[in-house]
Amino acid sequence: MLGIVTANGGPLSALSIRPFRWWFIGQITSASGLMTQVVATSWLVLQWRNSGFDLALVSVASMTPMLVLSLWAGSLVDHIDRRKLLIFTQGSMALISLVLFVLIDTGAANFGLIIVISALTGVINAADMPARQVYVLDLVGEDRLAGAVSLYEVVLNASRVLGPAVGGALLAISGPAACVLVNAVSFLGPLAVLLYYHTISSVTRRDPSQGRPKVREGVRYAWSDPTIRACLLLAAASGALFNPTVMLPLIAHRVFHMGGGGYGLLLALFGVGALPGALLAARGGSPPSGHKVRALATLTGACMVVTAFAPDRPVLFVGMAAVGASSIWMIAVANTVVQLRTPAELRGRVMGAWSMALPGMVPITSVICGTLADACGARVAYGGTGAVIAGIALTWWRSFAQEPSGQEEPAGDLASARVNV
Repeated sequence: MLGIVTANGGPLSALSIRPFRWWFIGQITSASGLMTQVVATSWLVLQWRNSGFDLALVSVASMTPMLVLSLWAGSLVDHIDRRKLLIFTQGSMALISLVLFVLIDTGAANFGLIIVISALTGVINAADMPARQVYVLDLVGEDRLAGAVSLYEVVLNASRVLGPAVGGALLAISGPAACVLVNAVSFLGPLAVLLYYHTISSVTRRDPSQGRPKVREGVRYAWSDPTIRACLLLAAASGALFNPTVMLPLIAHRVFHMGGGGYGLLLALFGVGALPGALLAARGGSPPSGHKVRALATLTGACMVVTAFAPDRPVLFVGMAAVGASSIWMIAVANTVVQLRTPAELRGRVMGAWSMALPGMVPITSVICGTLADACGARVAYGGTGAVIAGIALTWWRSFAQEPSGQEEPAGDLASARVNV
């Protein structure tokens, strides 16, 4: 049995908690499985339509529900058992992938069905994402949250390497149906953790007299807290940064004339930098703060500007690794700050707002950056994104330093949370 979780250890201290350790492993396989399916569906759409616009429509179909529904999904997370909600969402996405596998394997799949399935997956993911983020806090408690959030960034970047690699191999050997089947099977790990560790409490206690949680309460709180408001603006502005399918191919092809291999190299360098960035965000010491977020946002913006206007490839490569490190460090710390500054009874709705900002704003920011790149060049678009991120940090410089006033201590009961195994 694991006892009281209070110590704030190093970057990997959250992995000492057995349920989180298994959940972390399950998330690596699940996120990699999703990237494997993305490889298959992207290849099919290109084969069927030979259109970059139609390929973008698939991304829009999957991301738009996050933008529209995340606030309401966050309200749902606040008033029902998050573990049971995750069992439903993870199981549903596994079932959808199985249906897609059958459609592809039998030759019944087409572009319209891919759009419908992508949109349905996006609707379910709108509830799944805030539930997963708050469930991590249920598993590890406040003291290890920074490490847990940063390890999730490791998951995302590991999936960007493992998923496409497995997907590409399966696509060549067995075809797209096998890639989709791998994604369906990858949900078994997280589902096993959710079903086995059923004694972990994941329901926020609230006063029954307050009635059903309202979406506007979370929005009002998030906007009234200067630090949370600034972090949400940063997350929204970072949408294009964390959608590498728009800007990086343009930089590789139009600016440095490197082709597909150069695009893959830039992706790899971003991932290489992201791993130490996530570990830096997870290290023990003082709690994450708004001061650190604003400094990292300024650094990220500066790194992006330098990278955008790199005079040669060596500077580009070093700059891309630096962007990966600083941006992941920034977004992991910002996520942790938002969660810790939010009272437990509002956390689901505020994290729903976070999901609406990132990745919900990705379709909008990607279109803006793509349009700007066509009009002014890829350097200006990428450097402009960095300038906006740094500008938010500088414009709301004082907001990041303000402490919450007149509110309850956020999630005070979680500070001494017990995780029994």
